[in-house]
Amino acid sequence: MDAGLRQSLVSIRSLGRQGLSVAAFEAGQAVPAFSSHWCHQGIICSAPSGTPAYLEVLEQWLERTGARVLLASSDSTVALLRQYRTRLSKHATIALAQDPALEIAINKELTLQVARQLGLSIPRSVTVSAVNDVAAALKEIGLPAVVKPVESWLWSEGQIEGARFASRLVTTHEEARIAVEDLTRLGGTTLFQQFLTGRREAISLFYANHEIYARFAQWAKRTEPQLGGTSVLRQSIALPLDTNNQAERLIREIDLEGYSEVEFRRDHVGVPYLMEINPRLSASVEIAVRAGVDFPYLLYQWSTGTSINKISSYRTGTWMRYLSGDIMTTIEALQRRGRPGVTPPVQAVLGFTLSFFQPMSYDYIDWHDLAPAIKATAEFTRKWVEGAVRKRLSHAKRSL
Repeated sequence: MDAGLRQSLVSIRSLGRQGLSVAAFEAGQAVPAFSSHWCHQGIICSAPSGTPAYLEVLEQWLERTGARVLLASSDSTVALLRQYRTRLSKHATIALAQDPALEIAINKELTLQVARQLGLSIPRSVTVSAVNDVAAALKEIGLPAVVKPVESWLWSEGQIEGARFASRLVTTHEEARIAVEDLTRLGGTTLFQQFLTGRREAISLFYANHEIYARFAQWAKRTEPQLGGTSVLRQSIALPLDTNNQAERLIREIDLEGYSEVEFRRDHVGVPYLMEINPRLSASVEIAVRAGVDFPYLLYQWSTGTSINKISSYRTGTWMRYLSGDIMTTIEALQRRGRPGVTPPVQAVLGFTLSFFQPMSYDYIDWHDLAPAIKATAEFTRKWVEGAVRKRLSHAKRSL
């Protein structure tokens, strides 16, 4: 599922190389992953993701094909599968942890509660559910502050439509008020947290049957957006003793089976603070696969009840870049110059340029499967041109 996401293409290639027949499912549009020669079938659902019509199309397809395993890569799909797990499990095994572990992992407030009990370092946090609480939260946390949703995906009333919410950096009371209004419009709550400026690291684990089968660590040099976004330039690193130990303790305490990515942010002196857990395949997972840790295939093995490969090592120093995301990050640095956490323009442009001279792999590009990269490039170019034309027309109308 979620075939439009980078991690879904990685999964298709991973499972296809194992000789498995893989289908890709996406709402509303054809996507680069459909072009992969390892994609046995591409299914376009005309209904919006998460709606009853979307669920019906998915269920009918599962009944017709007899697919064995269902893999999810987005917060919206995880929310959908949790809601209809009993119904969909009649047709295929869902490659996700069970509740209540999954419920804790997707809820940042619950995750931080467990981390606090374990003695892990967590950011100073205040829960805010209404605009009237903003002033008190800012007094406690200070400015700048990070405002993030307790859950990244929320359903609207009636469970017909939902939306994904991302973290925001606020520097004034007014920005904080607007952020809370936006993040709570579907009835959710927010966390106000201290702003940390150090290195962002992630520990990926595969845990099942009370055992860790694989570990992987990476750090993100650049992300899009720059605060709390997906990594667009990242490197595989040796497992840091502190964050790896904390991640394993947390996953074992929650008993979160399957794949998970535990994110940390270090402060200015290098102390790691827990940010969140992603209990689904993350956008950065390709670097792990290329470094020798095939998490999608481990998910398949676990879901089908077969023996799970145990991976004890991987290649460190591997670089990966998501070029279109890196372009957008550089543009953001130019447009939002002077904001806390935003790279200065000259440094951003220089870093973007010098990265072309660093040996690395690129998302989408696989020399044995080039069609998805060509499709993705064409789609990015089309959207870029259309956006530029719209801006020019808008500017012309304002001039008139």
